[in-house]
Amino acid sequence: MAPTKRVSKAITPKKKSPPVKAAIKRAASPTPKPVESRFVNRDESWLLFNARVLEEAADTTNPLLERLKFLAITASNLDEFLEIRVAGILQRIEEDMGLPQKPDEGGYTLDERMERLQHRLHTFTASQDDCWHKHLEPALDKAGVRLVTWKQLSEADRLFAARFFHDQVDPLLTPVTLDPSHPFPRVLNKSLCLALLLRHKRKKVGTAKNASILGVVTIPRSLPSIISLPERSGWRHFILLEDLIEAHVERMFRGYQVLNRAAFRVTRNSNLYMQEEESRSVLESVRAELHNRRKGDVVRMEIDASAADEIAEKLRLNFELDEWQVFRTKAPVNFSRLMDVYSAVKAPDLKFPEFHGRRFKFGPKSADIFDELRTRDILLHHPYDSYNTVENFIEAATNDPRVMSIKQTLYRTSAESNIFRALTEAAQNKDVTVVVELMARFDEASNIRWARELEDAGVQVFHGIFGLKTHCKLALLVRKDPDGATRSYAHLGTGNYNPVTSRFYTDISLLTARPELTDAIQRVFRYLTADWEASPDAYRPLQVAPVTLAQDILALIAREIAHAKKGQKAHIIAKVNGLLDAATIEALYTASQAGVEIDLIVRGMCALRPGVPGMSEKIRVRSIVGRFLEHSRIFSFANGGNEEVFAGSADWMPRNLYERCEVVFPVVDKASSKRLREEILGTYLRDTAKSRLMQSDGTYVRAPKNGKAFSAQEWFMEQASATAG
Repeated sequence: MAPTKRVSKAITPKKKSPPVKAAIKRAASPTPKPVESRFVNRDESWLLFNARVLEEAADTTNPLLERLKFLAITASNLDEFLEIRVAGILQRIEEDMGLPQKPDEGGYTLDERMERLQHRLHTFTASQDDCWHKHLEPALDKAGVRLVTWKQLSEADRLFAARFFHDQVDPLLTPVTLDPSHPFPRVLNKSLCLALLLRHKRKKVGTAKNASILGVVTIPRSLPSIISLPERSGWRHFILLEDLIEAHVERMFRGYQVLNRAAFRVTRNSNLYMQEEESRSVLESVRAELHNRRKGDVVRMEIDASAADEIAEKLRLNFELDEWQVFRTKAPVNFSRLMDVYSAVKAPDLKFPEFHGRRFKFGPKSADIFDELRTRDILLHHPYDSYNTVENFIEAATNDPRVMSIKQTLYRTSAESNIFRALTEAAQNKDVTVVVELMARFDEASNIRWARELEDAGVQVFHGIFGLKTHCKLALLVRKDPDGATRSYAHLGTGNYNPVTSRFYTDISLLTARPELTDAIQRVFRYLTADWEASPDAYRPLQVAPVTLAQDILALIAREIAHAKKGQKAHIIAKVNGLLDAATIEALYTASQAGVEIDLIVRGMCALRPGVPGMSEKIRVRSIVGRFLEHSRIFSFANGGNEEVFAGSADWMPRNLYERCEVVFPVVDKASSKRLREEILGTYLRDTAKSRLMQSDGTYVRAPKNGKAFSAQEWFMEQASATAG
């Protein structure tokens, strides 16, 4: 059902935007309560992460178009934060209205959290505007990349744009005037519109003299939001689609005087609300809720700062918004569209140099990947090691008549995936089973389509256990080898089976034929397809959520504590995307107090407070934000000198530990374990170029540079290029 409306205290944003660096700093300052809690608030921690991404947009050491891309990413990130997190808080405030509110782990009630977020959201969007106007727009203009208005077009470009409007835009437009016979049009989530303040040139019967009404034009989603103009003299000019439409708007409202016009965009609640007892299948339920998502309550309205107060107020009342939910911007509405400029401009000098990961080479005695895996495990660090090896693993199974069955999980994939094609082809003569997660956020529609296509090809498709997202990354092949033995071969990973994201996400892959691992993976698939009930030990040596993973993490931390108390080597290094689980954090605090050295590499949200005297003095937290999205999860435990290393799909967050099926796997091969511990984790801990060190109050500072800054990501690329052969 669509969420109900809510009431919250309004905060009016300041009209004057602060300078970009000061604004970023303010957005990254949680200012905790006088009585410091043991945890940083998760939502404020997320805003700190997005502020670090915005720093990359302002960082002149990054190529110009990459900086533009970082700005677009912050806008896309913010959309999701509002659609899910802020919408969820507002929903809970409405549902709990009149009831006493309990403080969260950070010590704040829902109302307090919302009041703090209101101010921080406006501060952050002001810093985005400043980054555009003071940093990126002037630099782009100097480089010959411009977003121009209709008035700035040359005569030749104006003729081109007018022809484009007449041929491709005008037939798709449906201008609406709002009066008793024309209700407000349904504005879809994140769709861009033009609002116009209109006055009829002749007084109509029954209307007050000089009365104004609202007109709305929805910008077509089927057209590019940024129109590339013919390139002349080396200049790359673009015009926003709404600017092109705005230039022709008078002809759409003949008989009216256009008093004011402004682009606006709404962000709606996009949480899925599913009820198992009312659903015949997960697929049907998700499809129904996807339809509702497009019509959820409005959480935010972005509108051009030039909009007349009357337009903004009419829209605010129509969408039933509090004043703080209206975000005025002097920059283009919806920065995420700037990704189109990044894609359209073919200028290698304004982007990161192209990089391709090294391809895996078989040993001299191996005829194929199966021969290789019978002799050793293969550990890959993407994108520095090409993802092509993983694709080849699945494709080899498709083409090899000795392979009898394939089982695989799919969380996110793409139309370009060779793996998806290989699975459909393999189903013609092999047993193929795929567990597709339908509720991969914002990929639900495409995953439904993939599931249907797989079923049509003869693949057995399952959707996991209702109420648990299938987030583990597993593939299992069963093969009749030339020696007559039936063996299983597996891939375990930290990232999705997606060749597109594999080029700019860092992840770990393990290819193995170890029976202890392949047998355990078989039991995990049984759990996913048959809700198999077994003792927690049945999945060993894997750590599986929600069955054992949370307890296993606590046990591993407790073991380090025991080693520290005995004076033995005790050190934890963990690389995750987020750290929010209270029980895990408390265990780390206890470990710190016992003398365990703890280094955490947490890209995004982190609720743990490092370096607090008497609580977390031996804990250090760093975040690395750079060219590649740090996505791998790696865990190293000193274990008294007998080191153990794990990797997997799970972050240390409640949703991963209790609400998803996740798999964390041991890396027991000595060479692979050493590579993870010393080369990969060790290199990240040496980074001074893109690392920010978390302070005990939740803020972040740049890692100190002793001489030339060292970039872990650049070092990995250099090593990959040097050994590519």
